[in-house]
Amino acid sequence: MKEPIQKYFQVGVIQWMSYPHRDPIESLRAICADSYFDAVEIKGYGARNAEARALLGPSHLAVCYGAQPRLLGPKLNPNSLDEAERRRAEATLLEAVDEAEYFQAKGIAFLAGKWAEDTREEAYAQLLKTARTVCGYAAEKGMRAELEVFDFDMDKAALIGPAPYAARFAADMRTTHSNFGLLVDLSHFPTTYETSRFVVQTLRPYITHFHFGNAVVRPGCEGYGDQHPRFGYPNSANDTPELLDYLQVLKEEGFFRAKDPYVLSMEVSPRPGEEEEIVLANTKRVLNRAWAMLED
Repeated sequence: MKEPIQKYFQVGVIQWMSYPHRDPIESLRAICADSYFDAVEIKGYGARNAEARALLGPSHLAVCYGAQPRLLGPKLNPNSLDEAERRRAEATLLEAVDEAEYFQAKGIAFLAGKWAEDTREEAYAQLLKTARTVCGYAAEKGMRAELEVFDFDMDKAALIGPAPYAARFAADMRTTHSNFGLLVDLSHFPTTYETSRFVVQTLRPYITHFHFGNAVVRPGCEGYGDQHPRFGYPNSANDTPELLDYLQVLKEEGFFRAKDPYVLSMEVSPRPGEEEEIVLANTKRVLNRAWAMLED
């Protein structure tokens, strides 16, 4: 493409993934000072929230709030058949909406909980209940809620899940809440045995947010599962050609939107012994190369 990617997307970074070891305020400062980024995805800073907001305010970054760690850390399940457990997950997501509002984010992203084959439909109904409560609360604040699509049998083993099942869920949600959307991630496509074209075309009416990254899906190999290693990692599934294909599909399906660009965030994390800044630089290079190879 001759035009810069920033015309069509707000290029973002997921802070807690790319900087797992650095002081969170220091790493946020580095992101705010990096003009390559137009967006940052955060998870909250506890007692240091005011410090973070003071950095974000003058940065002109779009702020996205990831509530996934709120669920994954304490192993909360928003589709639990145990109603008390489901309500605990729901409560932390409602708190996430409030925290996201504090940072002037437009909404939150979350994920489904684990599932079992014999109770899948019951779990689906429980997730609808949670998502509708969260979307209703977010709508009161002019915000949205996005469900990230994960693997169903490899690592996270989330209810949502393969693209057709995610499309069913999104369609059900949109019958009651127009502020619901789906977040799709290139790094998850190999973990669900799907392609960029299949996922994007299947979920097209419901996608509101994009991630890209890498994954190792060969059993027994270092970094196996949903670990988001750098591009070019040994035995991994994605590199420049796969990212180029992803961008090509997004272009063909009408997601290049100059007047109101979508967030497209890199989700990469250093493996043991790797430096955070180098892994981020790797990702920028791959994105730059894929974009340069994309036909106008």
